[in-house]
Amino acid sequence: MTLDFNRSALIVIDLQNDFFPGGALGISQAEQVLEPLNRLASLFISRSGRVVATQDWHPIDHISFAASHKKTPGETIDTAEVSGQILWPTHCVQGQAGAAFHEALDLRPVHLIIRKGFRRHLDSYSAFFENDRKTPTGLDGFLKSLSIDTLVLGGLATDYCVLYSALDAAQAGYKTIVALDAVRGVAAATVEQAQKLLVEAGVILAETKDIR
Repeated sequence: MTLDFNRSALIVIDLQNDFFPGGALGISQAEQVLEPLNRLASLFISRSGRVVATQDWHPIDHISFAASHKKTPGETIDTAEVSGQILWPTHCVQGQAGAAFHEALDLRPVHLIIRKGFRRHLDSYSAFFENDRKTPTGLDGFLKSLSIDTLVLGGLATDYCVLYSALDAAQAGYKTIVALDAVRGVAAATVEQAQKLLVEAGVILAETKDIR
């Protein structure tokens, strides 16, 4: 798969300590995405592409935390902006170690870091919008200002933040590619469903070795 790197960007989704094994929301085999994403980032930079990283950045009393409501992770609530908000363990708290990028992620190629979920009353899965589906993160404007029309996505998790980011990218008109060897998900069943949704939306599922 040959890209015009001048019009392409790599989007690295949420490679933060809390999403790796041992973290508050650790994902099995998450460490396996580091090498392919570092390699892709190096490739993009060498060919004048762009690299963006996203970072969950929650206040300690964030609305998506079960502890904020004295409830159990996995329960859902309705908020003023979102129906069926999933409640999560406290994770990626602003300034804490769990919110930091994994030490093995090479940040030198990264042109822009998009912080999401920093509003107390709004969660954010997508790199493009908060969960109210109206509040933008600024990523689309950045990409369009550079005439980017193709995106390659990798990171965590396949069935949440990667999924919603890729669906929004396709909806916004970008040629969207998800690198399957550079993503890992929360659960096999939801990963399978996510992949079906991505294909239905016109997202290309590929391997990093095929991107050149």
